[in-house]
Amino acid sequence: MKRFFSIFLTFAFSISTLALADEGMWLYNEPPTAKIKAKYGFELTPQWLDHVRLSSVRFNNGGSGSFVSADGLTFTNHHVGAACVQQLSTESKDYLKTGFYAKTQAEEAKCPNLELNELVGIEDVTDKVNAGIKPEMSAAEGGQAQRAAMAQTEKDCATATGLRCDVVTFYSGQVYNLYKYKKYTDVRLVFAPEFDAAFFGGDPDNFTYPRYDLDITFFRVYEDGHPAHLDNYLHWSKAGVKDGDLVFVSGHPGSTSRLQTMAQLEFTRDVVYPRNLAFYARRIAVLQEFSKQSEENARIAKEDIFSLQNSQKAVTGYMTGLTDKSIMDVKASDETKLHAAYKADPKNAGKPDPWDEIAQAMKVQRDIYLQLIYLERLRGFASGLSQFARTLVRAAEEKPKPNAERLREYRDTALPSLEQQLFSTAPVYKNLDAVVLSDSLADLQDTLGKDNSDVKAVLNGRSPADAAKEIIAGTRLDDVAVRKQLYEGGEAAIQASNDPLIVVMRAIEPDALAARKTFDDKIDSVVRLNGAAIAKARFAQSGFSQPPDATFTLRLSYGAVKGYEENGKHIPAYTVIGGAFEHAAEHNNQPPYNLPESWINSKSKLDLKAPLNFVSTADIIGGNSGSPTVNKQGEVVGIIFDGNIESLPWQFAYSDVQGRAVSVDSRSILESLRKIYGANALADELSGSKGQAAK
Repeated sequence: MKRFFSIFLTFAFSISTLALADEGMWLYNEPPTAKIKAKYGFELTPQWLDHVRLSSVRFNNGGSGSFVSADGLTFTNHHVGAACVQQLSTESKDYLKTGFYAKTQAEEAKCPNLELNELVGIEDVTDKVNAGIKPEMSAAEGGQAQRAAMAQTEKDCATATGLRCDVVTFYSGQVYNLYKYKKYTDVRLVFAPEFDAAFFGGDPDNFTYPRYDLDITFFRVYEDGHPAHLDNYLHWSKAGVKDGDLVFVSGHPGSTSRLQTMAQLEFTRDVVYPRNLAFYARRIAVLQEFSKQSEENARIAKEDIFSLQNSQKAVTGYMTGLTDKSIMDVKASDETKLHAAYKADPKNAGKPDPWDEIAQAMKVQRDIYLQLIYLERLRGFASGLSQFARTLVRAAEEKPKPNAERLREYRDTALPSLEQQLFSTAPVYKNLDAVVLSDSLADLQDTLGKDNSDVKAVLNGRSPADAAKEIIAGTRLDDVAVRKQLYEGGEAAIQASNDPLIVVMRAIEPDALAARKTFDDKIDSVVRLNGAAIAKARFAQSGFSQPPDATFTLRLSYGAVKGYEENGKHIPAYTVIGGAFEHAAEHNNQPPYNLPESWINSKSKLDLKAPLNFVSTADIIGGNSGSPTVNKQGEVVGIIFDGNIESLPWQFAYSDVQGRAVSVDSRSILESLRKIYGANALADELSGSKGQAAK
């Protein structure tokens, strides 16, 4: 991590050149057509944009993907699809270890709870969302009016279209768009390589470059029991790309903080990230100890450990950016200039200062933060079964209310997705849940104190370990039928239940809801109202020259395939398949640098010079994992699976001096499918698919 210090000096020095950089996670209804044409001589057309948009999909577990054949074949990263791969595995068949390939459609295995979303329409509904706000309303009242309008807009849309309809907030609340999605809930696994090939180099190589990973997984979406017929999907490039080529990334970046105020950034730096890092370290240690106890324990905890380590390393990078004085000085200077322009505008005379209002909201958030994350967001009860219990208790409270008055996650249009997760047949491992809950309760007690009323109510005189053991042993929420019975029974069934997890969730519900209400009324609503005012001031100065912060909604990024300089050394844009074998040999083929046996046995057949991974200047962040990397023809030339360490400051500001997005190359995917895995039918479907190409 010592490299971070020189990284950020370079980063800060380059901020003044951002106008020339490939910055931006752009909305499809506000694409950077002029910028791309000016720099690269390529003009986006409505037909091209529609084709790529309709070929892109969102995975509900936090990743991106794309359709790649007319018969519903869908492409994402291994680490996006790994949850399904693990859920389909058993003690005797560990598909994370061995990989998975369905040679026929009959062998394709249905994922228990995966939902894919295809964005089929976008509508500006800003006026609808704001219609109920009156001048005399407080921020809390205005926020409630907006949430009610959003819920009604979504319900009207879903009723009229049968689609999933979500109102999305942009620019903190200055703009609201209605996103209309076609949902696919019958999603079946087609192919996944071994974990050791997909995550070759493990945590030590994560967020680094050069890389040598085959981080891919293929699924197929079904409708009415048959593979979905798709009019829009991305063709597979046989030629790939070369240095300097323009590429695009179409995916769902999770969240960025580029337009936040200094008060918001300081809250993240001083409160959120330190607590997150402490949590990651604690939980990783617990799960690693659990994994040592048996091979089966290691199997069922593997994906959780990977996810936590990935988050730990990412947040470590983000944190270093926020503690870099030069970066924060630039942000503070920009804010001071915008703030001065706002105050100088006569139209704003006598109005509350939006920066001050947000700063006060951050003070409120500091006061309630522990209750918010440990009770409302369940850090003190971090097990899958606890989440089931919370959903059941809260659904019983929320569903009888008018749709407009419910919490957002229980509105009518959200219930189908919620029910899919609640009634999932994914395996539940009570021994893992007991260990996680034990550590969560200990953390809860350490943080809130032994004398806290919620801690006392939950532990009831027991140690965290004993309480967790009794609660998990006694709960029946691992049974889907029991969950359905409680959900359908509503408030009466929940109040009558003596299931220990239901009892625990009932006990903490008043204080959890109180923290949630404070957040909704005094933090979120304030940020929404005043963030919109700041965005309006920014638009007055520079127009819509910056895309909004990421919101896990579909965005288009662009850039060039390009290497970079690091410590006086040129880092080429590409790695090759042969480099993976060399990298393994440098580490004596020991974990996490152990190539699978399938690779070792196939080495003589492979084109060792075939490009395996490559980097580009396309602007990405977490959530872009699985995004297709496409060329000017709208063909797949790769798939995003990571960024290098130097890209982590993109959470707050973009620079292309060293920061790069990392993709798996389309050519190595075909090479490995045919020569390592014998997946010729799958390779044929990719390279021989027919349909309407992008224009």
